[in-house]
Amino acid sequence: MREYLLTLCITAAVTYLLTGPVRKFAIVAGAMPEIRARDVHREPTPRLGGIAMFFGLCAGLLVADHLTNLSQVFETSNEPRALLSGAAVIWLIGVLDDKFEIDALIKLGGQMIAAGVMVVQGLTILWLPIPGIGSVALTQWQGTLLTVALVVITINAVNFVDGLDGLAAGMVCIAATAFFLYAYRIWYSYGIEAAAPATLFSAILMGMCLGFLPHNMHPARIFMGDSGSMLIGLVLAAGAISVTGQVDPDALNLYVGSEKEAVHQTVPVYIPLLLPLTIIAVPAADLILAIVRRTWRGQSPFAADRGHLHHRLLEIGHSHSRAVLIMYFWSALIAFGALAYSVNSASMWIVLGIVFLSAIGLALLLLPRFTPRTPRWMERFVPPRYRRRGIPALAPNASTPASAAEQAASVAHETRAPVVSGVSGVNGATAIGGRSRPADRRKAGTR
Repeated sequence: MREYLLTLCITAAVTYLLTGPVRKFAIVAGAMPEIRARDVHREPTPRLGGIAMFFGLCAGLLVADHLTNLSQVFETSNEPRALLSGAAVIWLIGVLDDKFEIDALIKLGGQMIAAGVMVVQGLTILWLPIPGIGSVALTQWQGTLLTVALVVITINAVNFVDGLDGLAAGMVCIAATAFFLYAYRIWYSYGIEAAAPATLFSAILMGMCLGFLPHNMHPARIFMGDSGSMLIGLVLAAGAISVTGQVDPDALNLYVGSEKEAVHQTVPVYIPLLLPLTIIAVPAADLILAIVRRTWRGQSPFAADRGHLHHRLLEIGHSHSRAVLIMYFWSALIAFGALAYSVNSASMWIVLGIVFLSAIGLALLLLPRFTPRTPRWMERFVPPRYRRRGIPALAPNASTPASAAEQAASVAHETRAPVVSGVSGVNGATAIGGRSRPADRRKAGTR
């Protein structure tokens, strides 16, 4: 575990330290596209954050190659080299897209080429554990097609959800954490060395996201761009492919005892089929909804719009930060719920806990204008929007009628017009559309 944590910290440190210079390079290189209609930010922001993330990936693999235990992964498996080769291909395509805005079909072809590069070097699905049947060996063409399909779907799901500051990096970090815990359990508890590459990939992916997040949280100073979103999507898919297609379920030695016990104990065998889907459940749902919505309107499935889930959260009144936290919540609930079920599938408390947390998540969705207030002794430690508003003091002669100018100012304050989208100084939550705020009707001297 210590070597995985060291690899994670080195990856995060390199990514964090390189993001600042990369931001300056992106500004000089002109990788600051004009604000589009579907964007929620109001100022041109540099892209190419994927450059720092890619070098963080290289640093993590380099450090792991020189550690005592993790170096065995490079000696016994070619998967780390396959990941680096595929990552380099997808990263170059993303950099070109961030600078020159290449066509969507060209990007799709590049994604398939990156997946093919990994397949050629051995990172592919060899068999599938099917409930009720067992392990089903796949032919070379079946494994290749399934691997390419999983890589392309994961990359585009992560790319589609990259619409708010810190959203994609945070969601992928949550997914990578859940996947790391699962893969580490398979590797350490069952002693299966074939799960070590997936564990390493998840640790490096967490480091890439954690190192980039401080620069990408709202208001973001730099975007990861397609060079970053496609890169982390590919790394996430590589970990899922490694565990699902390389670990032999028979090596877990779970088929012992009674038939009922065997059914419960074989749950970890089937979880690799579900966990890669659950950790990208929210991005994948957004991807499917986007394709259906655009096709229904007669548009191309790759045509950009403002109908994504995070856009809808902003439109119903959630602030930028709250919309991101809600998406984090649902991702963590689905990923860690599936992880907990894989550990103990017979516990009813897990199901009840997931239902209870889902109810809390639904309540948060229905309270877009609720703003929590902190105690007065904590106000100096929180942002201004969470502090209590001061109550104006009574005037010396409260009974004296106000002047005409003061009355006119008061009327103008209470009947102010809605905030217009894109105006400087407006919170990011109103960047999608104008939204009027309720007038402050408190009078002086009232509580």
